[in-house]
This record gives sequence, C-alpha cells and structure tokens, in this order.
Amino acid sequence: MPVLTHDEIKKEIEKGTLTFSPPISDDQISVASVDLHLAPEFRVFEKGTRQLDLVEETNYMDCTREVLSDSLFVKPGETVLGVTTEIIGIPSTMCGWLEGRSRFARLGLLIHISAGFIQPGVANRQVLEITNLSPNTLVLHAGERLCQIIFQRCEGEATYSGRFVSQ
Repeated sequence: MPVLTHDEIKKEIEKGTLTFSPPISDDQISVASVDLHLAPEFRVFEKGTRQLDLVEETNYMDCTREVLSDSLFVKPGETVLGVTTEIIGIPSTMCGWLEGRSRFARLGLLIHISAGFIQPGVANRQVLEITNLSPNTLVLHAGERLCQIIFQRCEGEATYSGRFVSQ
C-alpha cells in the first residue's frame, strides 16, 4: 500500500475524496503527511485505587473528566487524552496513521500509545493518547500542530462502522 505524497494528498483534497474540516492550509501538507492541530479539549484520568476491567464495554469516558483549556500541564509519566481540531474524512479506499512530530518526540512527548491506525471510511476527529515520557512537566497548547497523519491507499474497499466511527 503506497503512502500518499504531498502532490497526491493535494489531488485527493481537490477531488473531495479526502476532506478536512476546518479546511487545512497548504503549509500543513508536508512531503508525505498532514500536520494536525490540538483542540482545547482534554480528558484527564481520575486518580485513585480504581480498578478498570479491560473488556469491550469499558468506556474511557467513565474514568476520565473533561478539561476545556487552552493549555494543559502533563506531568512525567502521565497520560491524558486530547483530540485533533480537524475532522478528517477518509474514503473507503484509504487508511491513515497518526504519528507524533519529531520536534516534540525529542522532548519526550508520545501522541498515541498504541492506537495510531485510522480505519477506511471514517469522518471524525482523532483522539490522541498523549503520554509524557520526559522527566519534565510538558505544557500542551491548543492550536499547536502536535501530530501528523500519513495516508495510504488500500487494496480493495472497506468502511469502518464500529464504535468510534464519528467520535
């Protein structure tokens, strides 16, 4: 499955098969990825002695609280949930991969723990499982280009219809 380069990403956007809301600027499109902004919406895990059963029905909303803020302090070892500003519409012939940006990774920021794959046919904002691997407190800022998405063409067509299709 080939990775889409700058020109191919632009072609797909112009055709309307790959969509972003709000529309992205040209400078967000890199050589083979698109930079995404962090929204001012976070979910912080409730701390305590609570035990979480990892079963299909477990909902992260039940063990986190919403924080609406333009900035958020993330302590060493702490994980918080963030979300992209952009709603990304991916056709059934493509999939995507979320990745961090190297400038922030070098400071100890991990933007997804293990769920970086984006299924074909989704149209949603991406939830980021942000973890501070640094020995220092990191400050997240809404509006910052925190991560990037890489697009690949799929062999055949498929559309995701699961629980998070329009999160």
